[in-house]
Amino acid sequence: MYTKQDILDYVEEQNVTFIRLAYFDIFGKQKNISILPRELKRAFEEGISFDASAIDGFCQDVHSDLFLVPNPNTMAILPWRSLDGAVLRMYCDIQYPDGSPFELDTRYLLKKAMEKAVQKGYQIEIGSEFEFYLFLADEAGNNTYIPLDNAGYMDIAPEDGGEDVRKNICLTLEEMGLYPEASHHEEGPGQNEIDFLHSNPLRSADDAATFKWVVKTTAKANGLVADFSPKPLKEESGNGMHINISISDKNGTNNLTKSFMAGILRRLAEISLFLNPSPKSYERLGSFKAPGYVSWSIQNRSQAIRIPATRNQTKRIELRSPDCLANPYLAYLLLIEAGLEGVQDNLEPQPSVDVNLFEAGEEILSQLQPLPRNLQEASKLARSSDFVKRTLPEAIWQAYLSFQE
Repeated sequence: MYTKQDILDYVEEQNVTFIRLAYFDIFGKQKNISILPRELKRAFEEGISFDASAIDGFCQDVHSDLFLVPNPNTMAILPWRSLDGAVLRMYCDIQYPDGSPFELDTRYLLKKAMEKAVQKGYQIEIGSEFEFYLFLADEAGNNTYIPLDNAGYMDIAPEDGGEDVRKNICLTLEEMGLYPEASHHEEGPGQNEIDFLHSNPLRSADDAATFKWVVKTTAKANGLVADFSPKPLKEESGNGMHINISISDKNGTNNLTKSFMAGILRRLAEISLFLNPSPKSYERLGSFKAPGYVSWSIQNRSQAIRIPATRNQTKRIELRSPDCLANPYLAYLLLIEAGLEGVQDNLEPQPSVDVNLFEAGEEILSQLQPLPRNLQEASKLARSSDFVKRTLPEAIWQAYLSFQE
């Protein structure tokens, strides 16, 4: 836990030449502004202003000045920029000129959802698994869509051409204070996965954003392109962002898991626009182990939610429908709110579907609620959702509808 003074002292004592203040638009795209060390104290005390009217979804055409105030707990040193002096990065709170929080800052909205859970006596932890492809780049650095290798699930070198790249990614992440749990080759050619340990939702979302940045930067340094899109190769596995969630009460018991899961299942179709925000997202769903229906089961990878096997008493759910284009701050807050609603309403989940849905007949599938089949269907469900409207600021869900339709 760093304080402002810790950061100021570090910058003064070490050879820090640049400080990057990072934040996100409502779609989860990372932005930043760079300052010199002499401006850091002002950034902590007053914030650094920027033009909000230029940021997608912020919609501040008249009163367009907002301020970035760095959070010292998010400080990380950028390992790939340290030859001529250290470069620091901190994520920022977005504020109005009077110091009040900007209500369309999805990082702020996630913090509010976390506070709500804590006030109710619940502890929620999230860990995500990210899949991505490594493609060869052309001379200009553009994506050729030629996979780095033709290896399969958990293959090893020399078939696995991404082994060293994954190693460099994981070591870089550790240097930045992030701790991957495991990495391996995935099912598609050139496809990889790196998983993270559970942490609080805000830290997990921050780590997700840092992770994608590190992967893309490391890939580029190796003459590759990292592709997180949901379906980069039509005939191969898509890229998912599997979200693992656990909830416990003040005594540390997990007896809320099923009602929390039931809340997510109840809202899953209507929040799919935010978990799967592109047309390509719906080419992924329903094939290659990506779910197509609102269902759950124990250990079953054909379901939207599975409950993984463990050798301890900890229970968690794994949501398998989201993809890596989702804004993690927005995705996590929607899942937390849906899950808390399930706990509040003491929901019981629908019966588990203990069959392989990719081989199931129409008799079984006809009894299940399908996930949206395309972006238009997802937008229609979100537009008619009272849950979405009371959970998100109107400007956010309207922006998703207008930008995505």
